[in-house]
Amino acid sequence: MTDTSDSNSRKLLRRLRDAMASDEAGQARLDKITHLIADSMGTEVCSVYLFRDDETLELCATEGLDPDSVHKTRMRLGEGLVGRVAKAGKIINTPNAPAEKGFRFMPETGEERFSSFLGIPVQRVGEKLGVLVVQSRDARVYSADDIYALEVVAMVVAEMTELGAFIGEGAALSALHQQSVLLRGTTGQEGTAEGHVWLHEPRVVVTNPIADDPERETERLKDAVEQLRVGVDKMLEMSLTGDKEQLQVLETYRMFANSKGWMRRMEEDISRGLSAEAAVEKEQSQARARMEQVSDAYLRERLADLDDLSNRMLRILTGQGADTGADMPTDPILIARNIGPGELLGYGRSLRGIVLEEGSVGSHAAIVARALAIPLVVHGGRITTEALNGDHIMVDGDQGMVHLRPDDTVVTALRDKIAMQAKAQERYASIRDAPTVSLDGQVLSLHMNAGLMADLPSLEGSGAEGVGLFRTELQFLVRNQMPKRSELVALYSRVLDAAKGKAVVFRTLDIGSDKVLPYMKPNDEPNPALGWRAIRVGLDKPGMMRMQLQALIRAANGRPLSIMFPFIAQSEEYRAAHAVLEKNIALEERLGHRMPSSLEVGAMLETPSLAFAPQKFFDDVGFLSIGGNDLKQFFFAADRENERVRRRYDTLNVSFLSLIERIVERCAVSETPLSFCGEDAGRPVEALCLAAIGLRSLSMRPASIGPVKSLLLRSDLGAVRKIIADARHRGDQSVRPAVMDWLRAQS
Repeated sequence: MTDTSDSNSRKLLRRLRDAMASDEAGQARLDKITHLIADSMGTEVCSVYLFRDDETLELCATEGLDPDSVHKTRMRLGEGLVGRVAKAGKIINTPNAPAEKGFRFMPETGEERFSSFLGIPVQRVGEKLGVLVVQSRDARVYSADDIYALEVVAMVVAEMTELGAFIGEGAALSALHQQSVLLRGTTGQEGTAEGHVWLHEPRVVVTNPIADDPERETERLKDAVEQLRVGVDKMLEMSLTGDKEQLQVLETYRMFANSKGWMRRMEEDISRGLSAEAAVEKEQSQARARMEQVSDAYLRERLADLDDLSNRMLRILTGQGADTGADMPTDPILIARNIGPGELLGYGRSLRGIVLEEGSVGSHAAIVARALAIPLVVHGGRITTEALNGDHIMVDGDQGMVHLRPDDTVVTALRDKIAMQAKAQERYASIRDAPTVSLDGQVLSLHMNAGLMADLPSLEGSGAEGVGLFRTELQFLVRNQMPKRSELVALYSRVLDAAKGKAVVFRTLDIGSDKVLPYMKPNDEPNPALGWRAIRVGLDKPGMMRMQLQALIRAANGRPLSIMFPFIAQSEEYRAAHAVLEKNIALEERLGHRMPSSLEVGAMLETPSLAFAPQKFFDDVGFLSIGGNDLKQFFFAADRENERVRRRYDTLNVSFLSLIERIVERCAVSETPLSFCGEDAGRPVEALCLAAIGLRSLSMRPASIGPVKSLLLRSDLGAVRKIIADARHRGDQSVRPAVMDWLRAQS
């Protein structure tokens, strides 16, 4: 690379920086950029295409094409050469564009048949934002220097696009992240919350991508790399006694931190005119683009290591991030791409709400959020790039909507909603200790679900009669190694102490599917929900089951004990699990441990197959709890983690209610206690219908008990049962419309 080329590159970047810093409308700034690129590279055309949505590119600025086509010319992802660049994230450099596969002539732009074409993806750390194109009439193959210069420009355009530099009139960099943003996601936990953004991993904003002093930037880079190396070495020293996998990760960090090729490429980027931060980010983006194309699982895993290392470097260089001493707001709404259960528990109940860019309604984080009764929205768009620490934010978990920097109208509406919810809770408090008896005299029992010690204070405050489901797996999920039996004994004992004599049903370990222990080797299963999970793991790994059962027996220490086995699909699984329990009861008695004063042993009915088990099973089982979430997904063959299908089928579908009625009838014949546990138990209308068809025990999250009890107290279950029967007779698909009409008539 000659000094002249370096000088030209820096000259182009300086002109680009001036264009970005100008106090002009976003469109004028973008127009200026295309003009200076075309002028600097000696091309007839320079155009910028940005994504309008996930599948559509829009011509947003051009030098050389018809200006009237700007914001009118659009193409689908993969359409034409521009669409191909966007879809694959790869450069196309050809001297004969019309001869290329997929070429599309766009007469609406007034373009001539330009021969040469160079398309560069505009992307930032793997996120595709658009395409930068230059075209010439001459049959020209653009040189490596041309490509490099345009890649640098594309990176800067990507940064500014993501920062919103091309949005609004006169939107200079100082005015970015000021607009109101509405993001639609998926409800992970109901509730409404207002607060200020706290980023779990703050996005590093590179506001100075272009620098004039390469020597100073190179020194800054070397200082940052040295800090990084020292930090990694310290982590290694502290982890020498740690587990092997953690040491391997840190050794990978050290390898990257000491990579001469990585350092050389960043220094070259700086010599072309980039700042140290921009050089780090450019290498991070390009490495991610390369590695995302490989099929080797090990290399893909290293992508996360490289991302983490690059982000550490960027935090050092910019002074941004959690290590800068920034204080969490008093009303934090946590924003993250994703988060593990242990990390989320570390925040505790201090959080007002949570918004995740990824995640799922059945993830560990969602389970913890429900246990802590914190409103949660998952699939929250590009929230991690839109939000900055301290931004005002309102989360509507009921609707799965997030309002970032909301305007006054939205603030007023959601504050009214929050006030109404608080008023309703006051009303529910007045009926907290009242027995749940319907208008026609049917007595019901409402229990709460739990999984953490933090849940237990809600037992008294919610009015729950007991814990209908205590999820024991959360204590396994939040650890980096298998808990000891003594630790489990202490935990289960504290749970029973906190219950103060109220019943607690302990569900044995329900792992697998979406709940994978961090210290167990994951199984690559095509459909984990139908795979090796729950009781199947317990029976195949009896040592783990024995340890947990022994801990439960010892924790009871003479008190009543209720144990429930999860995901029983056939009666033989229940008998096998019960036999393991009996052996351990006998063993613990021989060892001199105090036996439970009473022992109830039940099963969760989560598969349609168990509903059709022999009657002897219903006679033998101590109690049954319908696991509504799993039963519904298997009944309708609709994965509850799949957003396309999970809302397609209604709990109040006549067919599904008929299945539950059959279970109720079979339990009635054998006088087997039956309850319903799951999200639907905590939804008042669904709970009303479940009670109407014969379920007399429901278990739900603590916050749902008040609303459910309120509706049951003022409803005639016999009348609702008749509405359900009439809907079935008419051939209705769902009883919901008829029940809602009846409820409206009662109010």
